[in-house]
Amino acid sequence: MRAFVAVGSNLGDRWGFLAAAGRRLRAAPGVAVVRASRVWDAEPVGPAQPRYLNAVLELETALRPEALLRTLLDAERAAGRRRGVRWGARTLDLDLLVHGGRAVRLPGLEVPHPELARRRFVLAPLAELAPDLAIPGAGGTAASLLARAPPLDLRVAGAYPR
Repeated sequence: MRAFVAVGSNLGDRWGFLAAAGRRLRAAPGVAVVRASRVWDAEPVGPAQPRYLNAVLELETALRPEALLRTLLDAERAAGRRRGVRWGARTLDLDLLVHGGRAVRLPGLEVPHPELARRRFVLAPLAELAPDLAIPGAGGTAASLLARAPPLDLRVAGAYPR
């Protein structure tokens, strides 16, 4: 099953946290990292905080969405992620954007990610990897949603780190 995961960091060694997320996912049973987008530097959404580095990883996975979410949460915890302020600063943020072509609505898990269509900092790297990817329930593809997304100060920062 093809899945796409958003990766973000705005605290500490941001490049190091992105690299660690990729390594951790490559080592996870039932997960293969197929490709990574470039890394994008973005102004934060929410309370005042440092700028983010954002990217998207394309995965091939045998895991169900709930199991993949647990893997993502484990990777966040390993990076010292502390949950507190909504949309606050974080060492590592991993969001399951799309899992196959279906919508999932479970307690604690909504796929596609409910904010996906409004998040230029996620849509830009997603559209880089899969512009024609239809987002279930969002009324468009990654590229068409990006064209309609609210403006945001966003620029390419470099290649995804190893």
